Amino acid sequence: MKIETFKDLESTYEKTALENELITIQCWVRNNRSSGKIGFLNVTDGTARNIQVVYKKDIINNFNEVNRFTVWTAIEVTGNIILKENEDKYEINATNIKLLATSDSDFPLQNKEHSFEFLRDISQLRPKSNLFNAVMRIRSEASFAVHAFYHHFNFIYLNSPEITENDGEGAGENFVVKTKDNKNFFGEEAYLTVTGQLHAEAYAQAFKNVYTFGPTFRAENSHTNRHIAEFWMIEPEMAFNDQRYGMGVAEAQLKFVIKWILDHCQYELKICAKKNDENLINKLKKYLTKSFPIIDYKDAVDLLKKHQEEKQVIFENKDLYFGMDLASEHEKYICEKVYDMPTFIINYPKEIKAFYMKLNNDDKTVAAFDCLVPGIGEVVGGSEREANIEKILIRCKELKINPEKLQWYIDLRKYGYYKSVGFGIGFERMIMMLTGIENIRDVIPFPRFPGSIKF
Repeated sequence: MKIETFKDLESTYEKTALENELITIQCWVRNNRSSGKIGFLNVTDGTARNIQVVYKKDIINNFNEVNRFTVWTAIEVTGNIILKENEDKYEINATNIKLLATSDSDFPLQNKEHSFEFLRDISQLRPKSNLFNAVMRIRSEASFAVHAFYHHFNFIYLNSPEITENDGEGAGENFVVKTKDNKNFFGEEAYLTVTGQLHAEAYAQAFKNVYTFGPTFRAENSHTNRHIAEFWMIEPEMAFNDQRYGMGVAEAQLKFVIKWILDHCQYELKICAKKNDENLINKLKKYLTKSFPIIDYKDAVDLLKKHQEEKQVIFENKDLYFGMDLASEHEKYICEKVYDMPTFIINYPKEIKAFYMKLNNDDKTVAAFDCLVPGIGEVVGGSEREANIEKILIRCKELKINPEKLQWYIDLRKYGYYKSVGFGIGFERMIMMLTGIENIRDVIPFPRFPGSIKF
């Protein structure tokens, strides 16, 4: 039996066949303790959970050298696998330990608790911490699950451009792209993309169901725990379908990823639960048990008013009225206190939503939907798209958007555009949901936020 990584141990179906199997593994030291005649190394090779290596003075020739191995020393271990009855499952009874590379004694991640702020300041090293290692494993599995979901339902994967002349959201929070000598490389102003949606709509009109999954950029001077300047978005677009269908796909995708993580990342989830939220696993399981509630924006505002007046709920933003942009505290109250579930709010006032959203029959609201998740707020934002060219042009005028820059997008309506629906899922916010991490800066390898581009 060939075993080259700790992951090979995890994936071996006949566990009993591993008993006393002699293996050689290259790995790093996480912890080293010794009682004089016997020592214990907690090691990792980056592929699976940590494993304990037992080394004895009467067997290991360089016992005293091994005794001095510091945290994150690289070593090669040869030894026999010993099956364990407890959660650790295995340990290695070493017959030989070889030094591959030393680790300086000033290695900043020692065996103690470190703050998220401290880890953020050494982003090049934080994947070596147990928690961040677990978060990145979950992120990797979630990414695979996203692709698996859309592939299963025959969506076409689209790579939308990261440099564009469009401001897809109309908010003007773009990063301008210029050459080093401050010239417009493309002959006109260009930006880092804020969304792949407009390009996805074009391809949905040929393939019906498409999705993009890539980096997007927002030049928002925001310091909240939910905002970063560079983040990843999942953006499916579905022709011939409406608002309710889009909500169904969004809910199904979230549940698919949750189920995938529960099935494949129990070890990592337990690490996250211990550090972040002891109820994390039960919470994720609960999200799979019933349909997400749906509430109309108008009803949500009325409900917030009622609870503020009758239940003496204290909001920092007390002025509640139709047409307001719901604050994070309002969103969290609805999904956490009212429903205790991910919750859809639908049919927002047109004034606070993007130009491309379908105008409802009341001429006041658009066929938009946001999915709010407890502890985070908005994770999904989507809508049915406006199919009427004249209505889009009116909205562009109202929002002071130059339609000439979007003519290619608007012209899609001239060629068989019946209806379309799509949404964006903030990938990092979804990872926050899956891990219980409270700050979005701690679920992406190298966070970009105002005043920080250290790495």
